Amino acid sequence: MKRQPHTRSVKWVRTATPILMCIFCINVHPVKSQDLEVKKLKALSMEELMEIEVISVSKRKEKILEAASAVQVITYEDIRNSGVTSLPEALTLATNLQVAQVNASQWAISARGFNNVLANKLLVLIDGRVVYTPMYAGVFWDVQNLVLEDIERIEVISGPGGTMWGANAVNGVINIITKNTRETQGLYAEAAAGTELRGLGSLRYGGKFSDKLSYRIYGTTFRRDNTMFRDSIEATDDWQVAQTGLRLDWEPTANDAVTFQSNFYDDRPDPDGDHPVVASGSNALARWNHSVSERSDVQLQMFYDKTWRDFRNGFAEKLHTYDIEGVSRLALGKRHILLYGLGFRMMDYNVRNLELFAFKPAQKSLYLYNAFVQDEISLAKEKLRLTLGLKVERNTYTGFQYQPNVRLTWMASPSQTVWFAVSRAVRNPARIDREFFLYLTPELPFIAGSNFQSEKLIAYELGWKAKTHYNLTVSVSAFYNRYDDIRSVEPGPPPFGIPVTFGNGVKGDTHGVELFLTYPVTSSWKLRFGYTYLNKDLTLKPGSADMNNGTAESNDPNDQALLQSTVQLFKGLRLGTVLRYVGRLPEPYVSEYADLDVSIALKVTRRIELNVTGQNLLQDHHTEFIPDNPAPKDIERGVYGKLICRF
Repeated sequence: MKRQPHTRSVKWVRTATPILMCIFCINVHPVKSQDLEVKKLKALSMEELMEIEVISVSKRKEKILEAASAVQVITYEDIRNSGVTSLPEALTLATNLQVAQVNASQWAISARGFNNVLANKLLVLIDGRVVYTPMYAGVFWDVQNLVLEDIERIEVISGPGGTMWGANAVNGVINIITKNTRETQGLYAEAAAGTELRGLGSLRYGGKFSDKLSYRIYGTTFRRDNTMFRDSIEATDDWQVAQTGLRLDWEPTANDAVTFQSNFYDDRPDPDGDHPVVASGSNALARWNHSVSERSDVQLQMFYDKTWRDFRNGFAEKLHTYDIEGVSRLALGKRHILLYGLGFRMMDYNVRNLELFAFKPAQKSLYLYNAFVQDEISLAKEKLRLTLGLKVERNTYTGFQYQPNVRLTWMASPSQTVWFAVSRAVRNPARIDREFFLYLTPELPFIAGSNFQSEKLIAYELGWKAKTHYNLTVSVSAFYNRYDDIRSVEPGPPPFGIPVTFGNGVKGDTHGVELFLTYPVTSSWKLRFGYTYLNKDLTLKPGSADMNNGTAESNDPNDQALLQSTVQLFKGLRLGTVLRYVGRLPEPYVSEYADLDVSIALKVTRRIELNVTGQNLLQDHHTEFIPDNPAPKDIERGVYGKLICRF
């Protein structure tokens, strides 16, 4: 028996899945980064993993041990051994993220708090391409899809990255990096089916035009089954995705590398179970890297992104994004490494409005200009490093914004690093903050556009990283964040309190600790463990009458933990387990839960592998997050089998 869709009295209510969730979640509820060969990555010990070079902290390659930031890396091996089948699922392996599944196609993902379905303080990149919608300053996770086999690593920074990456890198940065085509030669095919993952198929082929020019093409599709209402009645929110694309890597000289990639997708998410949304799009990216020396290089990157989302009831949005960025690293003497760059982005955003539900104007061109400079200064025989950086941006809504940071890194020993950072970051207004109108009648607005300003953060961070003689690696970071001008929902004048507008009436602070460990128990048994504690205290600013009393914008657990284990039982048989604990969510209340995923992989031959994975095994079903709209759903236990072929 299936629950029938609720009757809606007016047409615009059915459109509101992404936007009203923002308003009342907002809730009126009470550089050559791929040069590390994948085969080498697989063979790394836990100690050597601290030597992996990341690029997301400072836009240049640096060892994780030396990076003055709380950064974690999810490797290809971590993803493969966990049995996850989608990009949002893979992000659950980063213990410095808050990740919750809402229904079949929606996720709430953030770092250091302020999590909701339309979280707006986390910047996400796929191979350097910013994944962003100016509708609400966040990410539509239902259209972010990849063949997981092609991911080299995912770099996850918790904490502000505004100086390097710009506005909206407030609480963190996720940078998903795919493999160079040199590492994906030959034919790869996978097919999976199960109870919740109803079907998955991927086909990828990689080849070479010459020793210097290689390519891959791929196609992938999946279908996920319905989730469940909390009263155990099946929902009708199943989700289907199809995507194809290509990538070329060309190294014309020893000092130059050129990458081109493009993707096309067609998506059918159905979060409220009434009718599938039509979400389709395409993108193309070109990047050129030129190495001058070991300490100097240049990168030029351009991308174009087109998205179309039709809510099948009259409301639709179309977005064209054009982006170009240049970055240069220059060594000045023995003590200074200067990093500087310029960027420009234009977003042409167009909506098809409803009579009572509208963005005004319907068409808007949004411009973002930026320039940044950063100087890394080596002190005290290179054991002490001072980093001074500043990004200046100009956006359409609020004009100039400044995002500086100061970082101090002390290499206490070759195996220990202590770092400290003070940063400023901003979240620029989105269209929903400034230009959204919701009407009770064609003449009477209930919600009206406002003069919303950028949200602001001052962050203080302290961290310690170490690798021991026992191959145990440790990373601990503590943070204290001060927020101002956080979005509020302000009532209009009496007697009726309408129209409601968005203001900057909330301030407050968060503090917490993040712990991450990796440990090889034996040569065939490896463990990853992470724990995060978060405390949030938000209050109203003088003069604010926020209808949510400062409780909107987020619903975060105080603590969460993850333990991932990978055991090579014997040659050809591998056992992977992921145990995750998430504390209760305060409002709307969601009880604490634990889930367990178990994946068994058998390498039948050199070319064929069989996997059986069970997900969410500890309970028949459980709630992870409750949005204001659509109705709460539970995530069910699932089992699937997968066949992998490599030729």
